[in-house]
Amino acid sequence: MAEDFWFFERNAHTRGVRYVAGIDEAGRGPLAGPVVAAAVVLPSYFPVPDVADSKTLTPKKRNRLYDEIYRHAVSVGIGMVDAAEIDRINILQAALLAMVFSVDNLSPRPGCLLIDGNKPIPSELPQQVIPKGDSRSISIAAASIIAKVTRDRLMAIYDEEYPQFGFGRHKGYPTKDHKAAIQKYGWCPIHRKSFRGVREFVSE
Repeated sequence: MAEDFWFFERNAHTRGVRYVAGIDEAGRGPLAGPVVAAAVVLPSYFPVPDVADSKTLTPKKRNRLYDEIYRHAVSVGIGMVDAAEIDRINILQAALLAMVFSVDNLSPRPGCLLIDGNKPIPSELPQQVIPKGDSRSISIAAASIIAKVTRDRLMAIYDEEYPQFGFGRHKGYPTKDHKAAIQKYGWCPIHRKSFRGVREFVSE
């Protein structure tokens, strides 16, 4: 990777910031389930190789890194916003809110936030938005892994509750099988009724 994976964290440390949190979310695109955000504060010495954007990793490697990140991180915070609230405030606002919740669940409180994407979150803490941050900042990459694995495991639980939809396979994303199941069975309580692919089957 050409860019220094610790550049943004090191830059904050040189400004006197002790705890720097990387923040990312998973689950903007699915038709069902919550959007999940994670905030991760890493120590300056972090002996875990292979941390990368979660989308580039196999499920097996993501799960291994998930455990390693939790083992070595200074702090990990999780935030979730469910389907009903996504329908009420829209997915962008829900993703930003989940990020706020994840930061609120950090202890110690960070002095700086590194946010994946190009939208700041409603927080009084100093923050920097970083487009494609999950491939540019190790803290954001770590957060992407935590958010993705957390959400995938939650969708596996929902798969047991609503087995007809196959959430364990597609995690709520709009696959051909998922859309066919919605056509056959209708929607369930974790579906996002404002999303195309679900709303057509919602009777007012």
